Amino acid sequence: MTWNPRYIGSQLAEHGKEANEMNPPKHIVSAAAIIVNENNEILLIRGPRRGWEMPGGQVEEGESLAQAAIRETKEEAGVDIEIVRFCGIFQNVSGGICNTLFLAKQVGGELTTTEEALEVGCFPVQEALNMVTWKNFRERIEKCLDASQQPFYVEF
Repeated sequence: MTWNPRYIGSQLAEHGKEANEMNPPKHIVSAAAIIVNENNEILLIRGPRRGWEMPGGQVEEGESLAQAAIRETKEEAGVDIEIVRFCGIFQNVSGGICNTLFLAKQVGGELTTTEEALEVGCFPVQEALNMVTWKNFRERIEKCLDASQQPFYVEF
């Protein structure tokens, strides 16, 4: 059967729903960057809600996933980054959130604190992993650092 808007509208009307009451599912798409410097240290921010984590946030309309990771890192940590590679996706199925993850390197800017990043720093890998305690964020970083696990798709 081909898509026919009149047929769909008539079916909805039969079931007591107007066509304009149908809403597509809403999902939040976010992008985060795991930034590793030349000393093999990871850039982390300490936010007001989740403690230490990687920079990232929601993808804005008209923006690519990579562009969002770059923008969020600049907004939260003050640094410019270059994406090295796409690593994978963590999807919170019940929460409707898809978080895309990238490995990146710093190419400019200066570490800066902001309202979203009360502290910012670069830490040796093991120390950084121990600092990250929010839900599965540590697992996200570990998977991004291990190319043999990429690309990954994790549902939770």
